[in-house]
Amino acid sequence: MSDFLLELRSEEIPARMQAGARAELEKLFRREMDAAGVEAGEITVWSTPRRLALIARGLPEATEAVSEELKGPPVGAPDAALEGFCRKAGVDKGQLETRDVKGRATYFAVKNIPGRATKDLLAEAIPAVIRDFSWPKSMRWGAASISTESLRWVRPLSGIVALLGDDLVECEMHGVTSGAVTLGHRFHHSGDITIGNADDYAMKLRAGHVIVDHEERQDLIRSGAARVASEAGLKLVEDEGLVIENAGLTEWPVPLLGRFEEDFLEVPPETIQLTARVNQKYFVCEDDKGELANAFICTANIEAEDGGARVVDGNRKVLAARLSDARFFWDVDRKKTLAEHARGLERITFHEKLGTVADKVDRVAKLADWLVFDAKAPNGDHKLARQAAELSKADLVTEMVGEFPELQGLMGGYYAKAEGLPVEVSEAIRDHYKPVGASDEVPTAPTTVAVSLADKLDNLLSFFRIGILPTGSKDPFALRRAGLGYLRLVQANGLKLELDQVVHAWASQRVAGLPEKLGEFLLDRLAVQLRDEGVRHDYVQASRSWQGRPDMRVDRVESRARALAAFLDTEDGTNLLAGYKRAANILKKEDWHGIEGEISRTGEEDPLALVDDPDMRAVVEAKMAERHAKELSYEFEPAEKALMDALANAEPAAAQAIEAEDFSGAMAALASLRAPIDRFFDEVTVNADEENKRAHRLDLLANFRAAVHKVADFSRIEG
Repeated sequence: MSDFLLELRSEEIPARMQAGARAELEKLFRREMDAAGVEAGEITVWSTPRRLALIARGLPEATEAVSEELKGPPVGAPDAALEGFCRKAGVDKGQLETRDVKGRATYFAVKNIPGRATKDLLAEAIPAVIRDFSWPKSMRWGAASISTESLRWVRPLSGIVALLGDDLVECEMHGVTSGAVTLGHRFHHSGDITIGNADDYAMKLRAGHVIVDHEERQDLIRSGAARVASEAGLKLVEDEGLVIENAGLTEWPVPLLGRFEEDFLEVPPETIQLTARVNQKYFVCEDDKGELANAFICTANIEAEDGGARVVDGNRKVLAARLSDARFFWDVDRKKTLAEHARGLERITFHEKLGTVADKVDRVAKLADWLVFDAKAPNGDHKLARQAAELSKADLVTEMVGEFPELQGLMGGYYAKAEGLPVEVSEAIRDHYKPVGASDEVPTAPTTVAVSLADKLDNLLSFFRIGILPTGSKDPFALRRAGLGYLRLVQANGLKLELDQVVHAWASQRVAGLPEKLGEFLLDRLAVQLRDEGVRHDYVQASRSWQGRPDMRVDRVESRARALAAFLDTEDGTNLLAGYKRAANILKKEDWHGIEGEISRTGEEDPLALVDDPDMRAVVEAKMAERHAKELSYEFEPAEKALMDALANAEPAAAQAIEAEDFSGAMAALASLRAPIDRFFDEVTVNADEENKRAHRLDLLANFRAAVHKVADFSRIEG
């Protein structure tokens, strides 16, 4: 058994591509080994800006010889079938053998595949790996690049190290021949480094000032940056993404701390951090009060003789230029009020079918006002909500957000505060995009909640109205994120919003189907969200209707689904569900609808809602009288009477709990039916010979089913 080392050296590989490249290298190498019949066990893949390296442990010296048998057509089969089998098997007709299969002579192709040296297999695999390598962006180079058939690679490929044990694996790709020689650090090491085998690879590169293990470089950057910050009496602002990126930019990382002028701290701290991070890949620090300090940490790729003083000074000058730009934007933007900036939104198209951003702002402002003033969701000052909404997008036309789009909303909050607007307004502008992701903070300040809700609802309703909905993995307008944001705002603030009323307030008129479309979308998002918390999607499905119509309040659906999940997790719930399914199956088989079902054939969606109607009451009374007459014609069995009594008690208790939106109480009322329905099925024959008994017992099961449905639609529960 031997260890295999492969190094592919090139010009600088972008840091953002290195993680994907490591995964791609392992995937392609395993593919080639599997195809060659070589079992590849433990594989380690490393990356630096100038190389990808793979070490495969314990490869066999050679593959074993194997014999393969392929069964063909029977003797006497048509010539075309026999010729096709020979082509598929890669043999001549004269090489076929015949064997008896169930008393019939049958052709077999026997192929003896000799073993091969693993080194030879690797020599063929390496070019295939390089040729099939997928990069987000790649290039051709040199004289051969005139042809589209020439090699593509992220940067020009300059070296290949391929060693199986101590032996060289000879191969060639695009004029680059494999060898045992690599290069060390660009500045700290000159000349070649000869690798003996996989075991001394990392050690020899380290001697050449290259730390080939990317995770080790990340650890050095993480701990080194924290150390130099601490030595200066500061605290590092942790940024794992920046750690990984700096590790992908360096082969010998050396964190260094520098200072910038304190005057720049007049600029909002997020601006300084973003400038340092995005433009220069620098970390920032905080003082002992938790405020941004005038310090940065850069990651050098060399150990300078002066301790890094010149490196720090050069980086300080570059950062100062960037911060000067940020301060200029800050000063220029504050020369206008946010209301003056907002006029520029008339020049920005929101969507070709939905008008400008100014049009969107008008819709959001109107809806935010309604949410506070009319819906009382949330309670607050509707004038502040409208003002914040009207100014919420004004920073989109500022110089600062033009340079750093990531700061939209945040800069609007700073400009509102600098202008002296009410705190509620500046905070609402700052936070109205929240929550952005599943882990993002959820606003609770009433003015902020109103503007955030209105903004997200406008996104959803605007695009739904013109028929643009997310499809599959495509969601170009982030509507799923808006839906999740709406749900989290409703949940965190205990809001009770009727979606049909929201749509009417937004559109000022009824838009057919829009409330239902929005409700269905939000409940689908709710099902995904609750699934992660252990509440099954079918429990949400079972809770989607309210008084015979789609429920327009997602908070109520959620409460119901959670209560249902808790109930069905109990023994009573499990057994009641089993009893329900048994009753439903009997009724379906008999095509029995019960009194309610017969009334529903009048065409009304919700027959219970029509009990006050004189004509319908007459129908109900007639049906009840007919059933009652049958009931009086025989004596109920004890289990039958017990279920009737249980329903008489449970139905009003459940109805009262449902009316109060006490869904746990409604489930508790259902639980009282568990024992009577079990006993009923144990002791009573439903399909009795006597017609009156059969009709009454089927009605009783229909009543049981209807009582359950008033709490939740158990027919939607799977399993």
